[in-house]
Amino acid sequence: MGSKLKYDLFRSAGRTGTKAFLSRLLFNYPFRFIAFFRLSQKYSKSSPLGMLYRLLYRRYGVKYGIQIPLSVQIGKGLLLPHFGGIVVNSQCRIGDNCTLLHNVTIGNTKRGEKKGAPSIGNRVYIGPGAVIVGGIVVGDNVLIAPNSYVNLDVPSNSVVVGNPARVIAKESATEGYITNPVI
Repeated sequence: MGSKLKYDLFRSAGRTGTKAFLSRLLFNYPFRFIAFFRLSQKYSKSSPLGMLYRLLYRRYGVKYGIQIPLSVQIGKGLLLPHFGGIVVNSQCRIGDNCTLLHNVTIGNTKRGEKKGAPSIGNRVYIGPGAVIVGGIVVGDNVLIAPNSYVNLDVPSNSVVVGNPARVIAKESATEGYITNPVI
């Protein structure tokens, strides 16, 4: 098991090991997608194992409604507690210990001063229905509330609410939301 996948497993199950991995792979649909996403990134697409992992990654992506391209750079400890409607732009970067809930869109904009895709820091919790767009930077330890529309830079230690987004400084923004963080 790759090191990032091991950290993803810990975030999901609170433990690591073969038993935890097999249990999550069989019974936790979002983790199943994450596992084949990580394995597809790790193995060459020309190897037989790489081809199998990519086939399963695509199958589960369609089945569970998750679109995270293999080109996305995601740090260790990714958690998807629910599946469905998760879309991430191929140029996006996501840090360590991030949680994405259902119906989250992280996309780019093609014009304007915020042209590009978001860069998301460590320990970021993105609530259901949140939309994050543009060449913006979301700092560390940020909670993005459900149904927020974020198209502006967000400093570290903040809570973002609403549409349009309103940033509220809060030192312990993700306390209680980032479960089983990895170091």
